[in-house]
Amino acid sequence: MSNVITVKNFRMDFGKKTVIRDLSFEVNRGEVFGFLGSNGSGKTTTIRALLGIYRPTAGELLVNGKQFRPADDSSMLGYLPEERGLYKKERVIDIMIYFGRLRGMSRNESRQWAEQYLARVGLGEYATTRLEKLSGGQQQKVQLGVTIMNNPKLLILDEPTKGFDPVNRRLLMDIIEERQKDGATIVFITHQMEEVERLCDRVLLLKDGTARAYGTVADVRKQFGNRSLDDIFVEIYSDENQEANNA
Repeated sequence: MSNVITVKNFRMDFGKKTVIRDLSFEVNRGEVFGFLGSNGSGKTTTIRALLGIYRPTAGELLVNGKQFRPADDSSMLGYLPEERGLYKKERVIDIMIYFGRLRGMSRNESRQWAEQYLARVGLGEYATTRLEKLSGGQQQKVQLGVTIMNNPKLLILDEPTKGFDPVNRRLLMDIIEERQKDGATIVFITHQMEEVERLCDRVLLLKDGTARAYGTVADVRKQFGNRSLDDIFVEIYSDENQEANNA
């Protein structure tokens, strides 16, 4: 199975502070890859370096065997960042048509896709509503729709179900599974370990810029005595809390 993402010996320094230390991993084509860790563990820094936003101090970060170049490669990527941002004064349908056009879709294709998606996620009646009038969860559904428009082959989703109730969380996980079945490779960032158990083929758990666990979900659980991923996460980060208490 070929790799969509390859990270080799990645190091990232900000001034005198080392944020990522000799990090190496691969994301296989067609898998859902759980990229896990607490806030500040280095996940966002790694993604930004992978996408050319940051220049790595050392190492190699490749997408489809080469450095990612936004001008050439953005059409194959759907990125839902942790910091959400859409045009809140605009109507929902206009926002989605705009981003569809940016992805190479025609106006009619964009409108048709957007209307079908909005109906699917329970927002059909809000198509002509200004985004700012929607709740945070509703806005997040629109943001996800913009991210997956035109079926990008690589999706990087940072907390896509954050703040959702169980019904909407299940709906969004269904959509993610559908994208995988259609051939997308998905990097999935979440703090919800039950989502990881359901969706992810392999995982990497990052702490202080270092991989503390890496492999299939089954292999990682076996490494930690067949405990749940939630328990494993707590164990790894309880060490950090203990160190802080002893400082």
